[in-house]
Amino acid sequence: MQVTPHQHISTVMQVASEAHANGKPLASRHEDLIRDSWVRCVHEHGLDPTRMQEAIIVPQARLREHKEQMESLLQIARHGLESLYSKVSGLGYVVLLTDARGITVDFLGDLVFEPSLRRAGLYLGADWSEHHAGTCGVGTCISTGRALTVHLDDHFDATHIPLTCTTAPIYDSLGNLSAVLDISQLSSSQPKESQHLALQLVTMYAHDIENAAFLQRHRRDWIVRLASAPQFLEVQPEYLLALDGAGRVIGHNRRAQLGLQGVNHGKLLGSPWESLLNVPFSQIGRYVMAQPMDQRAVMLRGVHRALFLSVTPPPPVPLVVRDAVAAHLPEPLASLSLGDLALDRQIKRAAMLVNSPISLLITGETGSGKEYFAKAIHASSVRKQRPFVAVNCAAIPEALIESELFGHMPGSFSGASAKGKRGLVQEADGGTLFLDEIGDMPLALQARLLRVLSEREVLPVGALKPIPINIRVIAATHAPLEALVRSGKFRDDLYYRLNGAHFSLPPLRERADRGALIGHMLSGRTLTAAALAQLMAHTWPGNLRELRNVLDYASSMRAHGDIDTDDLPQLREASAVQAVAQPRPAPRCDADEQLLQALRAAHWNVSALARELGLSRMTLYRRMKRAGIVPNNRE
Repeated sequence: MQVTPHQHISTVMQVASEAHANGKPLASRHEDLIRDSWVRCVHEHGLDPTRMQEAIIVPQARLREHKEQMESLLQIARHGLESLYSKVSGLGYVVLLTDARGITVDFLGDLVFEPSLRRAGLYLGADWSEHHAGTCGVGTCISTGRALTVHLDDHFDATHIPLTCTTAPIYDSLGNLSAVLDISQLSSSQPKESQHLALQLVTMYAHDIENAAFLQRHRRDWIVRLASAPQFLEVQPEYLLALDGAGRVIGHNRRAQLGLQGVNHGKLLGSPWESLLNVPFSQIGRYVMAQPMDQRAVMLRGVHRALFLSVTPPPPVPLVVRDAVAAHLPEPLASLSLGDLALDRQIKRAAMLVNSPISLLITGETGSGKEYFAKAIHASSVRKQRPFVAVNCAAIPEALIESELFGHMPGSFSGASAKGKRGLVQEADGGTLFLDEIGDMPLALQARLLRVLSEREVLPVGALKPIPINIRVIAATHAPLEALVRSGKFRDDLYYRLNGAHFSLPPLRERADRGALIGHMLSGRTLTAAALAQLMAHTWPGNLRELRNVLDYASSMRAHGDIDTDDLPQLREASAVQAVAQPRPAPRCDADEQLLQALRAAHWNVSALARELGLSRMTLYRRMKRAGIVPNNRE
């Protein structure tokens, strides 16, 4: 039976009054979410049930602003809207897409009915937010985050009683509602149950648009597909996850957010891969799409549920994708990076300092390419025709390091050469002296090195007169020099003398160009998708040095054809290597302690702290990792 506007207004007022008096809405034939929305409209939004308001259409300038803010999603969603409209247009439906504020930013409908559609608000620019339009498909979907149908007199405003509107939310990969998909009719003579198929259809298309936007946003990340049945794993996965190079979740679709939130105590973003599934991240390459379906079963942790897994690794960065500034860089420096932005920034700074007289300090993990970086600076400078002398301060016995560095006169000490010897500092005259692992230099010799740098002259062991030298000094270390200075193990005056400019090299696991780097180092050989995925997932505690060894081994094991996972050596995890190499954690610097205190103050909410500091979450995670800070949500 058709409800009159007067009857509808009376019902809404009764429900709202009963809720105000008793704390819950009056029972009626309407669903709870509809009655709850009526109550919100009256008591939270301050809307008057007796009003009969025409649709609100925002001005063109404002509509343009709303469309520009979600331009990328509009481009992705358009195909879905057109496909959906082709299926429902013959039944008198129009298709709308609104933003998260309820403004209609795209519309497909029969323009023969344009005047009626515009009056009803089923048109481009219509404002369907609940606080303006009252209970309606779009507004109530935004308020509840649920797919739903608002049919005829479910609407708050009596003006909208003829309409039937079915909507579904679209979420972004961070779990935020970003849009609403709506199909509506100007009128319907059928009961609400007639819209059940429409609800299923709009929910399915909203899910497809959401997944398409997810895949576009995370096209350069690890993509994980999970499904209960292997037959639909590639074409219709239930869950989508995006992982960074360290194996942490940086994005998900809505179904993954709802379906996996119980696995890791309700927290999905930022979760380590191993906290979700019983597969080490280093073995993720076994689940690339090339693997047979029956080899992809995995178990969710904590809930003992089996799912099928498919993984797509990040695409290699093409060699041609480089900053335009790279064309103006010296070739030795430009060749160090194949497209990693963090390394590119260091290279640009280095290019400006190749001929500067100041000393340089290069820091980075073992094997991250510190000596290559120093050699590139030397080869790009006016000193490139003169010697590049590399000294590993950790490799020379302490009893010999003084004579090795500074040289000695004939017979100046027991066992000394009868002819004397030029030291490595003199050998570098006119060129570059590279002091690797400077943090391991004995404290007594640090004073002598400081004098060399200050006076530009060297005094060989047993000599009475210093020898003038002209050298460029580049030092490198993987040790925390600032902490060594504070503990008295490294001279502060030498530290400041060496640190004329500081270059921090990223570890291989954080480099965006590691896929391209693997291809470059293979020199024409190729990898299967599974082998590449396994290499991309490895944490590379030995960095470039380890990668070189792994590729040399694999090339030897497979003389011809594509290198596969069976050709790779057993890869050790970073934790195992660090347990041997770093038995005691290095003391934290002041900045690390400040970061720890800030995390505790934020109750370990990394996302909130990142917003407060103006950083991306992953940058903050990297700083935590460098500082040795492990997330603790129980403090």
